[in-house]
Amino acid sequence: MQVVIIGAGIVGASLAFTLSQQGVDVTVIDASGPAAGATGRSFGWANASFYLDKSHHDIRAEGIASYRRLNDALHTNAITWSGCLCWEEQGDSFDTQAADLEAMEYDVEVLNNSQFQQLEPAVVPPQRALYFPQEAAVDGVQICADLLAASGARLITGFLVEGIETKGGQVVGVSTIGGVIPADRVIVAGGTGSSKLLALLDVELPMLLRPGLMMRSQAVKPILSHVLVAPSQEFRQLPSGHILAPTVASHQSDTQTHVTSRPDALADEAMERLNALIPSIDLHWEEVAFAQRPVPKDGLPVVGACGPNGVFAAVMHSGITLAPIMAEILAGEVLDKATSNYHAGLIANYRPDRFQDV
Repeated sequence: MQVVIIGAGIVGASLAFTLSQQGVDVTVIDASGPAAGATGRSFGWANASFYLDKSHHDIRAEGIASYRRLNDALHTNAITWSGCLCWEEQGDSFDTQAADLEAMEYDVEVLNNSQFQQLEPAVVPPQRALYFPQEAAVDGVQICADLLAASGARLITGFLVEGIETKGGQVVGVSTIGGVIPADRVIVAGGTGSSKLLALLDVELPMLLRPGLMMRSQAVKPILSHVLVAPSQEFRQLPSGHILAPTVASHQSDTQTHVTSRPDALADEAMERLNALIPSIDLHWEEVAFAQRPVPKDGLPVVGACGPNGVFAAVMHSGITLAPIMAEILAGEVLDKATSNYHAGLIANYRPDRFQDV
């Protein structure tokens, strides 16, 4: 079987690796290159403490578990099991968040001021924080490179996919300026570019506009050990010493549709907030990068068969959290294997057909 995956971000790379582990002939095609879009400009936080509803929490939690399995199979150092300290919510909202996560049997601990300070002495301590020990930081660029290298998939870059070819209701390949690349199965994992391709097959995939800017400081000595989520700012330190932070507070739930300020001004404002949280060191920003986040209209993943036979969609935010588990599930469906009741339940709400004829 020949499978063509459109998109070399973390979703496409995870699918390439998982399918190749099952002996599939895989070709990945991306006009820009691996992790060149949202994946390479992601905050890189694998978590289930942010969620839209119970089923969304459950699949995000399974996403974290799938990283454990992936780590065993891939032996990558792109995953850092740092855990997360979060004090984004305050007062009654803080207590509600803790209680809701405990009710879903998520591993959460409430820390006081001194306990927080022991874990992160360089950060101005809040009165209380939630500790999520199972959460991780993921280097999107590195893990894409590791997944693709380990998969043995053929990688085509610089060629734009112009369409998906079918014959008699069955996919037969993807068309490029240089001709048609044959395929028995095609997976559309092209992030925000997926809607246009699927529309050519009369498959609707409405997307939200969700621009994001990620700021990176100069490299400094190791001062942070966790993913940190304050009311004013998310931030974490990379292995290189750089500190990574979105330019807006509450990045995960940000609903802005357009960037209306200069990127340098937004980075300056974020750096001012960051320096207030880490006063012992004088930070300045070195880089700010923009990407459109691939967020379907209802904010939830889109995964599964759609349109002509042999075409599948895999579009989601956050791909960092969800890519490995979605690859595990979707790979079986691509290969016409029966989906377990557990996996079917996990993705029941995320099928592409929920957007058709609406």
